Amino acid sequence: MTGPAHAAYGASLHAVKASGVLVQVEPTVFVTLVGKADEPVVVVAYGGAFRKRYQYLTSYKGLAFYTTSPTALPLPRAELIAAKSIKMPQI
Repeated sequence: MTGPAHAAYGASLHAVKASGVLVQVEPTVFVTLVGKADEPVVVVAYGGAFRKRYQYLTSYKGLAFYTTSPTALPLPRAELIAAKSIKMPQI
């Protein structure tokens, strides 16, 4: 592996470690997971450059779960935190 390639590989590994584990799920699975939590907290953002959509992020049993939906999800028990945007790491 060349010097620049080795540096790029090391940087990508560092970025993955910094972001932790992120699990993308379907909206129905996301709603189910939020329903299982004792005191659910969900970060929600709405937007998109070409296609408007809702983005959701929550934590459950030590993992971070993420989903997108064209419509708002029913999350009546969750504490919702509005965010300007949610950026997902590109791997």
